[in-house]
Amino acid sequence: MSLLGIAGKALFLRTMYNAITDVPGIKVGHYTDKKAVTGCTVILCETGAVAGADVRGSAPGTRETELLRPMNLVERVHAILLSGGSAFGLDAAGGVMRYLEERDFGYDTLVAKVPIVPAGIIFDLSIGNPRVRPGIEEGYKACLAASDKAVTEGCVGAGTGATVGKALGIEKATKSGLGTASLKISGDIIVAALVVVNAVGDIIDPKTGEILAGPRNPDNNGFLNTVELLTGGTYSYRQNPLPSNTTLGVVVTNACLTKEQANKLAQMAQDGIARAINPSHTMHDGDTIFALSLGDKITDITILGSVAAEVMSNAIVRAVHQAETLAGIPAIKDVK
Repeated sequence: MSLLGIAGKALFLRTMYNAITDVPGIKVGHYTDKKAVTGCTVILCETGAVAGADVRGSAPGTRETELLRPMNLVERVHAILLSGGSAFGLDAAGGVMRYLEERDFGYDTLVAKVPIVPAGIIFDLSIGNPRVRPGIEEGYKACLAASDKAVTEGCVGAGTGATVGKALGIEKATKSGLGTASLKISGDIIVAALVVVNAVGDIIDPKTGEILAGPRNPDNNGFLNTVELLTGGTYSYRQNPLPSNTTLGVVVTNACLTKEQANKLAQMAQDGIARAINPSHTMHDGDTIFALSLGDKITDITILGSVAAEVMSNAIVRAVHQAETLAGIPAIKDVK
C-alpha cells in the first residue's frame, strides 16, 4: 500500500479537542477587543519547537520568517504570534517575548536568553476602530490567557476582525474568524492546525465545492462567486479596489522533523488554503503558514504533509462556521 493510502485509512481519527492543543506542549491564548474589532492569538511552545514557514501571498506582514529558512542558525522557536492591526500588530510579539523572558525561555546567547517569536498579521483596519491595534500589552495578555485545553474559535483573538469575500468591498463581505482542527494517524502521530481566515476570496467546502462564504448578493440570502465577478467583465478595480487581507495558519505535529522538513510541512499545508479559499495566494493576500514540530514520533513527511493540508482546510471551514455577526458584517448563519 502507498504512503498516501496509509494516510487515507487513518485520516478521520479525531483527537480529544479537535484542536491544535491536542499536540502536547502547545498552549493557545487570545486577546480579544470586540469594541475595536481586533485582537491577537499566541501559540506557545515554551521549551522550543523546530519550525518552518511558507509564504504564498504577495502582501505579507511577517516577522522572523527569514530566520526559519533551513540555512539559517536558529533551529527552534518559542511561540508564534498571529495578530490583527496590519503591520502595527507586529508589536504584539514584543509582549510575547517579555512573557517568555520572565520565565527564562529563549535562545541562549550566553549573555541573555532571547525568545524567538515569529509573527504574522492580518489587515483588519477596514472594520472597527483602525486606530486601535494589538501591541506589547495585548501580546502579553494573550500569553497570560494561554491554555493547553480546548481552543475558543470564531471572532476571537487574531480572528476578531477577520472577513472574507471582499471583491465588492467590505460592505458586501462576510464575517469570518479563527478555526482549529486536528487528526491522528497511525502510531499516535497528531497533525493539527489553527488558522485565521481573512481572505479576498470565497470559502469553499472542499468536499462539495459549495461556496460557504463570499460576497453577499443584493438580497443578502446567498453568496456571489468571486472568480466569476473578477472575470465576468463587469468588475472594476477602480470602483472596487481589493483591500489587503491575509490568511494565517499554524500547523503542528508531534512527529520529529528537521528544520528543512518543517518548511516542507508548511509548504504542503498551503494546499489546504488552496482547497478551501478561492482565489487564494493573490496579490492582495499575505497567506502565510508556520509549521512546528514537537516530539519524537517518526513518520514520512509525505504522510504528514498530506494530512496537514486536510486539517488546514478543515480549520478554514470551521473559522467561518464559528464566526458571529460583528461590526455590521453578517456571519454565514445570518446570511442563509
